[in-house]
Amino acid sequence: MINLFYEGGVIFMSIISFFLVMTAISFYTHSDKLKTYGNLGLTSGILGSFIGLYSAFEFIQQAGDVSPAILAGGLRVALICTIYGIIVYLISRILSLFR
Repeated sequence: MINLFYEGGVIFMSIISFFLVMTAISFYTHSDKLKTYGNLGLTSGILGSFIGLYSAFEFIQQAGDVSPAILAGGLRVALICTIYGIIVYLISRILSLFR
């Protein structure tokens, strides 16, 4: 699990983790901000993936011919942030049902 955190990029994964913690805190204190933190986690995950894809495609453009295995590995790493952001979003929506 820690390996996925580092593969997804420490900066964006930390930001999404912050929004996950804020989602949990807002469940008990400020229920009106619960969906907001989930939405921010989702958008941070998508932004992190787009930045990762941009840098991967930039590297592919500079390298020229790249094997499909390397391309698939780069796409897998780029989507880790999106998956984590979706999980935070779903948690916030499920918790908002209980409020």
